[in-house]
Amino acid sequence: MVSEGDEAPDFTAPLANGDIGEFTLSEQLDEGPLVLAFFPGAFTSVCTHEMNAFQDDLAAFEDAGVSVYGVSVDSPFAQNEFREQLGLEFALISDSGKEIIEAYDVSMDFESLGVPGVAKRSVFVVDGDGTITYAWVSDDPGVEPEYDEVLAAAEEAA
Repeated sequence: MVSEGDEAPDFTAPLANGDIGEFTLSEQLDEGPLVLAFFPGAFTSVCTHEMNAFQDDLAAFEDAGVSVYGVSVDSPFAQNEFREQLGLEFALISDSGKEIIEAYDVSMDFESLGVPGVAKRSVFVVDGDGTITYAWVSDDPGVEPEYDEVLAAAEEAA
């Protein structure tokens, strides 16, 4: 698993931003630090709460010059609907091919539900140089990150 101090694995993936674009991590770092908030699946209760919590703090992240992105294996079409229903003002990255969760070593299976290969709930702050300055990964999909801690780490990376 990638840890604090590691170089963030680069990737290119579809971006659900109301439309469907393309996101390349290394290109986005020119804009400054960012948060990658991995979540298991759109339209689920804990993931909805988590994305709403990031939306609630979005102004503070933006004031610090930090961009926030959600990442899941959902299709960009489902992610756009999820964004619209929640009123999210930040984009979601589609890892439907599951390459990103593999590169960050945050893949898990919901064996009891028969759903393989979703993202563990995890958060990475990546500074403008591409270094991971904060890493939090939960093996329990019902546990959410400490949002104040993520914001503090993001502000420090800015």
